[in-house]
Amino acid sequence: MTDVVMPQMGESIVEGTLTRWLKKAGETVERDEPLFEISTDKVDTEIPAPASGVLAEILVTEGTTVQVNAIVARIGEAGAAAAAPAAAPVAVAVEAAPAAVVEAPVAVVVEAVPVAAAVVEYSGPLSPLVRKMARENSLDLNKITGTGAGGRITKEDVEGYLKASSAPAPVVAAPVVATPVVAAPVAPASVAAPAPKPAAPAPAPVFAPGAKTRVEPMSNMRIKIAEHMVMSKRTSAHVTTVHRVDMTKVAKMRAKHKDEFAARNGFSLTFLPFVARATVEALRAFPTLNASIDGTNIVFHNEINVGIAVALDGGLIVPVIRNADEKNVLGLQRSIVDLAARARSKQLKPDEIQGGTFSITNFGSFGSVFATPVINQPQVAILGVGTVEKVPVVIDDAIAIRSQCFLALTFDHRLIDGALGDQFTAKVKSVLENWSEDVL
Repeated sequence: MTDVVMPQMGESIVEGTLTRWLKKAGETVERDEPLFEISTDKVDTEIPAPASGVLAEILVTEGTTVQVNAIVARIGEAGAAAAAPAAAPVAVAVEAAPAAVVEAPVAVVVEAVPVAAAVVEYSGPLSPLVRKMARENSLDLNKITGTGAGGRITKEDVEGYLKASSAPAPVVAAPVVATPVVAAPVAPASVAAPAPKPAAPAPAPVFAPGAKTRVEPMSNMRIKIAEHMVMSKRTSAHVTTVHRVDMTKVAKMRAKHKDEFAARNGFSLTFLPFVARATVEALRAFPTLNASIDGTNIVFHNEINVGIAVALDGGLIVPVIRNADEKNVLGLQRSIVDLAARARSKQLKPDEIQGGTFSITNFGSFGSVFATPVINQPQVAILGVGTVEKVPVVIDDAIAIRSQCFLALTFDHRLIDGALGDQFTAKVKSVLENWSEDVL
């Protein structure tokens, strides 16, 4: 019998969520065949079977978060009968703490607080371990200051908060209802009217499945994207500047070499590696856009690691091209094709979506002219690329047909002012409009 364990998907990963079994108990599996899918706070990926045989026993149900190296299933020899599924865990009821009685002239009843109070909603990104610690200790994460990248709450932050909160809480006397006393008459005086009570917030709408609605839970990836986007908008002062770029020289270069390029390399030549190549030139000239903010410090990164946004079914992921400034157009195109393909087949490794210092999103591939992308924390800028299209333009008082696109740079105004953002984008524009580098 071979144990199937939750793998260690990176140095900082301590647990993962088993999102889907790709095989059922009793089915035959081959070594290295995809067996189940997991989701961590870094990446979603498929896990291969460690041995050939029959999936004899599934120990962890879909949607369960378990520690790394925990046994999730067992594979038996071919022909062995599958074991009966494990019994479902039995819910253990937790009794509420007994009500406290305070001796006072008038009896006061203090309402009992449930032992497992609900965790206050928190919108920032969290690792599964931190989320579990918060749930088990009924923590309000909004009261904890994160020391990780981009203000992320780490395991150490939670442990420090728990340690600081372990001291006995001060005893607060329960309010006592006194017997009303009629005051003696006094001289008339001007009395201020009591301040009006603030209006209660409107209750959130409650949706239930029915003829007009369909309710389904978000996927783990969608939850993580939502958390990251809200955290980014709350963290950075987003500003977007848009520049129109004449891509005619690049378009002619691409048209001239695309057939030979595809025949020689086995993949197509797109506009994106040209934009990436121009971007790294601009990052060299303006290193502040390749930086991060740490409190009141600016962290300048010595490497240029460019993240490329990849659209997935129901989500988005940003794998990273490391040392992108050391690659030419061919090398950048090869990296983009490889990372995108492995992202869509869930073959990325955790370190391939970490360490980015700047990001590019190509919404033009879906026909969008321009958009206002959200910064990928803890970076300070992201460049959006609109679709390249032929348009009539006026050149020297004459109308000509040119290939153009819009570049939309969203930057963090805490660090980058408008002038610097425009200078950076103008540099990218200049490199593209005056393209001279060969692509073969």
